Amino acid sequence: MKPVLLDTHVWIWLSIGDLHSLSAPAQRSLNGGVRWISAISCWELAKLVELRRLGFTISTLSWMRRSLNENHIRIAELTPEIAVESTNLKGFHRDLADQIIVATSLVLGMPLLTADQRIIQFGDVETIS
Repeated sequence: MKPVLLDTHVWIWLSIGDLHSLSAPAQRSLNGGVRWISAISCWELAKLVELRRLGFTISTLSWMRRSLNENHIRIAELTPEIAVESTNLKGFHRDLADQIIVATSLVLGMPLLTADQRIIQFGDVETIS
């Protein structure tokens, strides 16, 4: 199975064992292939905690490290190519984290596992939903 890039919400759902919002093909894509997240997903998760939209019983950093380790997830760096590609997404919405995540998917040639309808409807990136 080919590597897959997880959107931030999918990373969280996987980590807490709540995948009911994903289709069967999306759930299957989590098995067998290498799982990746964009480095911006770490920032996005930390912001959710800061804004009290998400909380953990352990520190955010401890949660991230545990989740990445237990779920065998690798982090894709924010490279100059990804930064530039994120500014070339014509017609894409203004969410900066989503721009970086989509650009990461495009530059690295990995499908993006997401339930975000704005990303799915964008159409210029391969998604698994």
